[in-house]
Amino acid sequence: MSKQVTNHIMMIRPVAFFMNEQTAVNNYYQKNEEGVSLEDIQNQALEQFDAFVEKLRAEGVEVTVFDDTAEPATPDSIFPNNWISFHQDGAVRLYPMYAENRRLERREDIIASLKQSFKIEDVVSFTDWEAKGAYLEGTGSLLLDRQNKIAYAAVSERTMPDVLEDFCDEAGYDAVTFHAMQSVDGKRLPIYHTNVMMCLGEEFAVVCLDSIDDLEERENLVESLEETDKEIIEITEAQKEQFAGNMLQVLGQDDQRLIVMSSAAFNSLSDEQKAQLAKHGKLVHSDIHTIEKLGGGSARCMMAEIFNPKK
Repeated sequence: MSKQVTNHIMMIRPVAFFMNEQTAVNNYYQKNEEGVSLEDIQNQALEQFDAFVEKLRAEGVEVTVFDDTAEPATPDSIFPNNWISFHQDGAVRLYPMYAENRRLERREDIIASLKQSFKIEDVVSFTDWEAKGAYLEGTGSLLLDRQNKIAYAAVSERTMPDVLEDFCDEAGYDAVTFHAMQSVDGKRLPIYHTNVMMCLGEEFAVVCLDSIDDLEERENLVESLEETDKEIIEITEAQKEQFAGNMLQVLGQDDQRLIVMSSAAFNSLSDEQKAQLAKHGKLVHSDIHTIEKLGGGSARCMMAEIFNPKK
């Protein structure tokens, strides 16, 4: 039986974090920071990153940190879960990325380094899809129910059905797709990543059902989650805007379940929602407001879970 949660996380320490104009075209969560120098932005991001890593390690999470490289410039390298995923059968999968400068985040030296500690039997690449203008951005696009072999995916410019089908055929998953939307200047536009509006744990799912305008798609999603015995914890669209969908369940010391999120996400939750979540693990949150504002991603995006067995 595949595990849904792991104690091992990979994170990338930023060297030159700033707002990526190439991703801002369809990531409506990104906001520019007026009147703040690039140096100050980087320093804030670094401080928030280091505090987050420290918090995870204090809870007993094994965090492997790699430093970003100064060249080439990769402002979004802090979100590694989009280019790589790790699997219990020893596979590593690499994904096609929408923004050209994000493709530079894929690093063979990282995989080579991890091979020293983890069993990496096979590196499977879907990156050829980039030449066809088709994308699937790792566990940003894919919410993997590893226990039941279901891949949940919100269709967008970064999560395309053809690549999803390719992934499912290769990895042995069934897809549950839907369209998740957000309001932008009075229009309903696709949410760029599935993991912004949904989080999947062992026995629960946090989901913003209000973002799925098609009621049949909404019903199909609920049905799939209920059939796999997930307690559905609903969040509002306003909470989703605070990255309340961007959580991750991980293992801490002595296999204690932790539910990790940003402080913005935590503060947006009601007492009732916190109580629902607390049945599934200790709530751990960290302030990453600069990273959220300029990067348009949050806590879950910063953590690439390693499921490959240790050597």
